[in-house]
Amino acid sequence: MKQLYSFYLDAFWIAVKSILEHKLRAFLTLIGIIIGVAAVVVVGASISGLKTYVVDKVGKILGANHFMITRLASTGRLSDEEFERLNRTHKDITWDEYVYVRQNCVLCSHVGAQNNSSADLNENGIEMPSVRIIGNTDNMVEIEDKTIEDGRYFTADEVNRSAAVCIIGADVKERYFPVGSAVGKSLKVRGIPLQILGVEEKRGSFFGDSQDRHIYIPITLMGQMFSRVGGIQVHGKAADKETFKDAIEDARLALRNKRQLMGSEEDTFSLVNVDEFNSQMDQFTGAIAAVVVPITMIILVVGGIVVMNIMLVSVTERTFEVGLRKALGASRQQILLQFLIESAILCVVGGVIGLLLAAGVTLLIETLAEMTMTITFGYVILSVAVSSIIGVAAGLYPAWKAARLDPIVALTQS
Repeated sequence: MKQLYSFYLDAFWIAVKSILEHKLRAFLTLIGIIIGVAAVVVVGASISGLKTYVVDKVGKILGANHFMITRLASTGRLSDEEFERLNRTHKDITWDEYVYVRQNCVLCSHVGAQNNSSADLNENGIEMPSVRIIGNTDNMVEIEDKTIEDGRYFTADEVNRSAAVCIIGADVKERYFPVGSAVGKSLKVRGIPLQILGVEEKRGSFFGDSQDRHIYIPITLMGQMFSRVGGIQVHGKAADKETFKDAIEDARLALRNKRQLMGSEEDTFSLVNVDEFNSQMDQFTGAIAAVVVPITMIILVVGGIVVMNIMLVSVTERTFEVGLRKALGASRQQILLQFLIESAILCVVGGVIGLLLAAGVTLLIETLAEMTMTITFGYVILSVAVSSIIGVAAGLYPAWKAARLDPIVALTQS
């Protein structure tokens, strides 16, 4: 055991000494591995960061443990035939159906309703086209985890009496009330002056689409200001993650009962939730990774070819050394391991430097682009493992070639 330990230690130091004797050559050899490992880790961090970015944004927009029932919706792409079939069979959600679900969904902590439209604003000569007008029940502030930065949300009483009140998004506030508080002031929508009760906290953009260009009004007022064509959306929320799926099923069964659907009949409405969207994102980012990561791996393979070439040169340069060691009793296996260790050290060092470079690049991108970059443990293990395997594979042929050298022939080639 002691002799085995001594051999590996000696082989390690001989490999390090050989690498340090040709620093520039070793560095140039490492570049391919460094760039390859860094590329794999940065690409992995970008893919994970993309998922984190989207999920966080969706969480801020929709809220946690939130689901929606509407006439027609899907988190995935529908074929033309499927869309046409659902378009024929699905029906609009009515106000009576919303009330029934609210009263009968026992596991739902909140059940609210929403409707959407748009309007062009023109106040004191300042125009703002295509502003989203969102009609809500009072509890949508809890369902979607909205944060009111200034003022308050409208109450159930204000919804019941169709009060002319509103809550505005940050973009609308900056456009019409850039200085001071907007609370208590009025803003005309379709010629109707609405008293501003509050301003929602800025949510930013989502793939270039601003999430702050909107106005919330009571859903009952929405019905008076806009046509009722298209039905409404029913939004539900579970108290916690554990009861989320059960709450969805509870709401689904309530609406099926209201529509008197038999057990074998399909739903005549669509139901989507945040978890389904997250699953879609997992599939989407997984598909990207399946295409992009193997492409970046090609850089590591190229780096391995460079390592093999340098190791062949090293074997040629050290022919006399190999012959001398074999003449003194070194076995083929020991010579083979000697060059494999040297090759592996090159690639492992390159992998470590590549990881450090990847960490620096991701930090730079986060700082400059303000984008979340998540270095995942899986990609780190993958890149280091692949670089190590490539190191062994690249050194295998040169090491085998060195081990097969005839000691007498090698000693004469000094």
